[in-house]
Amino acid sequence: MFVMHGDEVNWSGLKEDIRRWGLELGFDAIGFSGVTIADAEANLNAWLAAGYHGEMDYMAAYAADPATGAENKRTLPESLVPGTRSIITARMNYLTISADFDGVVSETGRAIISRYALGRDYHKLLRNRLQKLADRITAEIGNYAYRVFTDSAPVMEVALAQASGLGWRGKHTLLLDRDAGSYFFLGEIFSDLPLPADSPVTDHCGNCTACIDACPTEAIVAPYQLDARLCISYLSIELKSSIPEILRPLLGNRIYGCDDCQTACPWNRFAPLTREKDFEPRHQLDRARLIDLFAWEESDFNDRLAGSPIRRIGFERWLRNIAVALGNATSSDEVINALRSRADHPSAMVREHVQWALERHGQKPSG
Repeated sequence: MFVMHGDEVNWSGLKEDIRRWGLELGFDAIGFSGVTIADAEANLNAWLAAGYHGEMDYMAAYAADPATGAENKRTLPESLVPGTRSIITARMNYLTISADFDGVVSETGRAIISRYALGRDYHKLLRNRLQKLADRITAEIGNYAYRVFTDSAPVMEVALAQASGLGWRGKHTLLLDRDAGSYFFLGEIFSDLPLPADSPVTDHCGNCTACIDACPTEAIVAPYQLDARLCISYLSIELKSSIPEILRPLLGNRIYGCDDCQTACPWNRFAPLTREKDFEPRHQLDRARLIDLFAWEESDFNDRLAGSPIRRIGFERWLRNIAVALGNATSSDEVINALRSRADHPSAMVREHVQWALERHGQKPSG
């Protein structure tokens, strides 16, 4: 129990109360770290220098500038939020029992959407919960300086979570925990409170290469190194232009994100299910047919995916991704007719991917 002795705060006691309050608010784990992220800047700079970030120019933003003396806000939390002394990292599971895609990869007519995106967008939910946790701290000790983040700023979430003892960085670069696997979201509270840091945990990947071996595009170019330009999540979500033709067949029926490296990981065999109803699949996205999704009009896309992270890619990229998946599907009159229905789409990018898909089914180029 947190205790104040006059103006003196029992920071260890407050820390444990914050952990308890976080669990009461629905988080599955709370960790605490300082502001030092070991090797973060060197690792980030090497990754950027290799070009592994692709079109994600925002990853190179907020870099250190020797000319002005500016520090790297991504790797130095106290530079991003001056006065930060400790960081509270919260973890929330998102795996649902109904989102079982085992075997669906081979059902080429079915759409595969990354498990995290099947329900409501997690950003608002986590941010609201983190704000409630921050408010609970205020109610206990009075005003203090803080900022809440949920994938909303240049924050190195995995590195901070690792420093806070919530897991280790797996060879696929995601955070891993022996009891929780990797199917969870992360969020942070940067604060000026001198909360004692938790101890980091050691790496437990050992000699396992399951995630590396499972990657359809060989995007995990070495243990702990991901070339985002090859990653299906990047290609189907972050990439705004055409998907490279050489990679399209490797996407299979994955139309938004990819979980293959997580599915293959032994630590996810017993990953716990979420307690959040908002993460349950909506509009039967866990069992949808590609043809049915391809038939949506833009109004259907906007209405049905309101409050979904998928909506952020927009209707054009939605059709682009599904066209590729239909090109990889088992050939049938139904698939070919669906593709032909979009052959004259106003978007040149959609038309190009549809034409590629039709040629995959032996159809001659139009015109």
